[in-house]
Amino acid sequence: MTNTTTPKVLGTGLLALDLVISAHPDRPIQSFAGGTCGNVLSILAYLGWDAYPIARLNHDAAATRLASDLARWGVHLDYVHAGKTTSTPIIIQENRLTAAGVPKHKFTWACPRCGHWLPAFRPITRDVIDDVMPATENASVFFLDRLSRAALTLAQSAAEKGALVAFEPSGRSDPKLFDEAIRIAHIVKYADQRLSNAGGTMAEDTATLLEIQTLGSKGLRFRHKKNDTPTDWIDLDAVPTTEIVDTCGSGDWCTAGMLAKLAPNGRHAFTGHDLDAVKDALNYGQTLAAWNCAFEGARGGMYVDIHDDLSTLDLYNAEKETHSAAISCPACPE
Repeated sequence: MTNTTTPKVLGTGLLALDLVISAHPDRPIQSFAGGTCGNVLSILAYLGWDAYPIARLNHDAAATRLASDLARWGVHLDYVHAGKTTSTPIIIQENRLTAAGVPKHKFTWACPRCGHWLPAFRPITRDVIDDVMPATENASVFFLDRLSRAALTLAQSAAEKGALVAFEPSGRSDPKLFDEAIRIAHIVKYADQRLSNAGGTMAEDTATLLEIQTLGSKGLRFRHKKNDTPTDWIDLDAVPTTEIVDTCGSGDWCTAGMLAKLAPNGRHAFTGHDLDAVKDALNYGQTLAAWNCAFEGARGGMYVDIHDDLSTLDLYNAEKETHSAAISCPACPE
């Protein structure tokens, strides 16, 4: 597939409302569209792609906030309420500074104020397939980070029509679905803290062309297959940054940056990339990840008025702004 228009990405997986509690107590709780899928597709939209998340969000207050944020960046909302809808997932990100002044964050799934469990993620189901299937026709990329039979059916359809399938597992779920995803996916990316080895990615019966293992502050390592021959593992150091406010979302920026460079023309064009092109694309993704570490929230850098070309952006001098979206937990009593 040769894409002569705006590249298009479809994606399904974790799409949630992030409630970010700042390390600075004078700042209000902030709300953002989040989750791995939500972040990757929002960033790609920010970088000029047509992005279509596929989810089963209800029309609750959290979904309204989430959809408003997605729309701000030009994300298409055609399929966010697909199939049998359910409550919008909500994730609390609590930021803090250690006694030594080092920023840390943790995720919780219960409201820190009222103690209620917040709605959890539910994957798309087969009733979305008929509505979404036509959209796979001209997709450059199909992204998924959570598995279901419907997600894999759509990914396979997109692959058969020329899309590059990127799979970013958070861990091993259903073994059968996981093995099938590994066979379908052209890019498999995972964090060593969650999944030390995806297993079988470069086997002869898989479609994998690029396997990426992220190593936190140590950077990443990858293997690239060209002409049916995979390379050995290649290490790439992290891009340094002088200011770290919040590392949340760094992996999503790396993914989106890499896809923006390697995949706008789909799978067939991707197979033509040599090792240097892959390295350059991963370094670009790492550069975006380093830049975003200077802001709170998984995509905090997007909320600053920046007109610079991201490929030449000064990582250290971007002006920050305080977000104004003060909200309370949707589960809290009025």
